[in-house]
Amino acid sequence: MSNPSRRTEFWAGVRDTFPLIVGAIPFGVIFGALGVNSGLSPATTMSMSLFVFAGSAQFIAAGLVAQGISLPFIILTTFVVNLRHALYGATLAPHVRHLSQKWLLPLGFWLTDETFAVVVARYNRSDDSSLYKHWYHLGSSIAMYGNWQLCTLIGLIAGQSLQGIENLGLDFAMIVTFIGLIVPVVKTRPILVSVIVAGAVSILAYPLENKIGLIIAALCGVIAGVIAETYLPQPKTVLDQERAA
Repeated sequence: MSNPSRRTEFWAGVRDTFPLIVGAIPFGVIFGALGVNSGLSPATTMSMSLFVFAGSAQFIAAGLVAQGISLPFIILTTFVVNLRHALYGATLAPHVRHLSQKWLLPLGFWLTDETFAVVVARYNRSDDSSLYKHWYHLGSSIAMYGNWQLCTLIGLIAGQSLQGIENLGLDFAMIVTFIGLIVPVVKTRPILVSVIVAGAVSILAYPLENKIGLIIAALCGVIAGVIAETYLPQPKTVLDQERAA
């Protein structure tokens, strides 16, 4: 990137996140509709997006509220679902440890699957903009946060006037988005093994309570990746062979 600066990095983060925002739009609209049709007030539904900002956890919480589940169980379930963010944080820590708390707190709150996918690629890219990469992170975060609030509001309005909008199947867009997040990073054998193992375990562990299967699948994927890194080395490329010669 030529002439790196706060401004260019910020808008690069917004631009690179935009394709993922498109996939998240139906997801946010459905949540807004689901919230008000699950017994939550419009204010409570909107507040969840403003102060929780965790799509999958919000969906699960709204569904549990509709079933009359107790608050402690809802908190426990959403906590387990969001434990994957601990893995995200551990991955990003080496890149942001130099930042002050006024940066770390909002970036931590705004961290989503989509933002993680684009910013970790940016942090790992070697160039002369290392001083401004957290501005790229900020741009991606604000873009995702703003989109989620707008879509929740649209869903609120539509959900109160159009019954059953959450049953139209619009959430397929989010599934496609997550596939789009994963496929580009599958570049080595260990990563491929990790993805296959995590995917298989997530299916097998799906019936487990509190969505604990997600965390088990993630941990199994990490372990499988480490083992594959040790015993399945990536074959040398032509360039590597030339260097060795």
